[in-house]
Amino acid sequence: MAGIASKFDKAYETLPIEELAQAPVAALEGVSESDAEHLAAAFNIKTVADLGTNKFFLWAQAVAKLAE
Repeated sequence: MAGIASKFDKAYETLPIEELAQAPVAALEGVSESDAEHLAAAFNIKTVADLGTNKFFLWAQAVAKLAE
């Protein structure tokens, strides 16, 4: 996963991938604490893994890929 460190805030850049998956969503570059609060309230998304495995996001991604 080359370049994955640049997708996270500095405090998380050196963590192993397993720890990045369990990091809070706000650890992702560009995701604010407010954004994270909205994701938690709307979809119960609290970690990067939650975001990456959320069924609604996966469905939307599949539709977007199929539409290409």
